[in-house]
Amino acid sequence: MSDVSGSELRALMARVPSVEKVMASAEFAALVDEYGRSQVLNALRDALDAWRISAKAADAAASPPLSALDTAGLHESVAAALRQRNRSQLRSVFNLTGTVLHTNLGRALLPDEAVRAVMGALTQPANLEFDLATGKRGDRDDLIDELICELTGAEAATVVNNNAAAVLLTLSALAAKKEVVVSRGELVEIGGAFRIPDIMSRAGAKLREVGTTNRTHLKDYDEAINPNTALLMKVHASNYAISGFTKEVGIDEIAPLAHIRGLPVAVDLGSGTLVDLSEWGLPREPTVRETVEAGADVVTFSGDKLLGGPQAGLIVGRRDLIAKIKKHPLKRALRVGKLTLAALEPVLQLYRAPEKLRERLTTLRLLTRAADEIHGAALRVQPALQQAIGARYTVAAEPMFSQIGSGALPVDVLPSYGLVVRMTDGKRGGRHLLALEKQLREMARPVIGRIADDALRLDLRCLEAPDEAQLIAQLDAKTGAQPGTPTDGN
Repeated sequence: MSDVSGSELRALMARVPSVEKVMASAEFAALVDEYGRSQVLNALRDALDAWRISAKAADAAASPPLSALDTAGLHESVAAALRQRNRSQLRSVFNLTGTVLHTNLGRALLPDEAVRAVMGALTQPANLEFDLATGKRGDRDDLIDELICELTGAEAATVVNNNAAAVLLTLSALAAKKEVVVSRGELVEIGGAFRIPDIMSRAGAKLREVGTTNRTHLKDYDEAINPNTALLMKVHASNYAISGFTKEVGIDEIAPLAHIRGLPVAVDLGSGTLVDLSEWGLPREPTVRETVEAGADVVTFSGDKLLGGPQAGLIVGRRDLIAKIKKHPLKRALRVGKLTLAALEPVLQLYRAPEKLRERLTTLRLLTRAADEIHGAALRVQPALQQAIGARYTVAAEPMFSQIGSGALPVDVLPSYGLVVRMTDGKRGGRHLLALEKQLREMARPVIGRIADDALRLDLRCLEAPDEAQLIAQLDAKTGAQPGTPTDGN
C-alpha cells in the first residue's frame, strides 16, 4: 500500500472544515447546550485529529473523499464519543446470576420507602447533626439508635459504613494492645480483604486462637483467659459450614464464663437478621435480639445483607461499651453520611410490622418468591431471548437453584427457575457461549448471568415487573442482530 502523495494529502487537508465553522453549526450548538462548549470542542478536535491520522496513513485511492467527513458525519462521531464519555460507570443491570444478595452487584435492593427518604435527603437540608428540640448540635446516631435498640433489645447502638468497619472499630476501642480470644473454627475470610486475623492486627489487638478447626470447648476459652485478655469473641460462620465431628461453644455458654471473669463478649453476626427467617421457609439464622439476650455485650452486623438495607455496619450492645466505641477517634473516619441514615431508618421501621415484612422488604420478597411465579417469567422471556440470539442456540426454561448471598448463607439454596442457553448442535459452547455472555453484558442495560456445565444460565428470581417487560423490550430490539456469533474460522 503506497502513501498518499504530498499534493493529494495537502488537498485533502485543505478541505477539512475549520473547528469554528463546525462549532457554529446548528447540530453542534445542540451538543454544546447538552454537554458544554469545552467537552464538545475537545471531542471535535479529537475526531478531526483521528481523521487526519487516518488520511495520512491511507492509500490515496482508498482514502474516502473528504466530502464524506461533512458536518453531519462529524456530528454523529462526536455525539457518540460524548455519550460514551458521559455515560455513568455505575449502571443498572439485570441480575440473573441466581445470587440475590450479590456482593458485586450491590447486595440488597432498597424498598420504596427507603428510596423516597434518600431522595428527600439528596434534595433538601436535613437535621443530620441538629437537635430540633434544643436547637443545638446533635449526634447523628440519635436519629436511629432508639429504633435499633427497640428492634434488638440492646441498650445502645451506633452505625458505621460497613460490618468490617464495625468489627475494626469495636476491637480498636475495646481491645487495643490486648488479647482477644477466638475459636480457630471462626477465623473466617469474607471477600478478598476481610479476614478476622487481619482485622484484629489492624485494630492493634492480639489474636489468641483456641480449640481446633472443627472442635472448640468451653474449657479452651477458660484456659486462654489471662491478665492481658480484653474480651472473648465469637464470629458467625455465615459464608461456610463445617460438618461431621464438630463442636462449637454457644454464646449462652461463653457469656457466663466471660462475665464471671470480668470480661465482655463480642459477637460478629456478619449478615445479621432481625427476624426468624424460618417463618418464611428460609434457613434459620440467629437473630440480633437472641444474641443480645444470650449475653453478648457487643454485636456487629451488616445493613445490606439479610437486613435488606443500605451498606452499613451496625454495632449494638451495652451502653458503656457503645459509649467507649463512639469516643474512639476511628468513629469519625468510619461514620456514615445522611444518605445511609436516610435509607436505613425506613428499612428498620418496616420491622415494626413483621406481618407485612415480606410484601414490603424487597430482599425478603425476592428470597421467598415462589418457583412457579419465576417459571411464568421464564416462559414469557424465553421467546424474546430465543429470537434475539438466533438459531445457533437453544433456549429452554428449566428449574435451577438460587443462592441467598455470597456473604449471607451462601451454602443454602432456593428452588428457582430460569433460562438455559445451549448450542443447538449439542456441542460444547466454548467461545460461542463466552461471546454471547459478553454481548449480553454489553447491552444498553447489561444482562448478567453465569456460565456453568456448557450452558449460559439466567436465573430469573430477581426479575420482577417492570424489569421483566424492560428485558423483553430490550431483547426484541436486538432481534436479528444475532449476538454471540463469532466467525467460526472454518
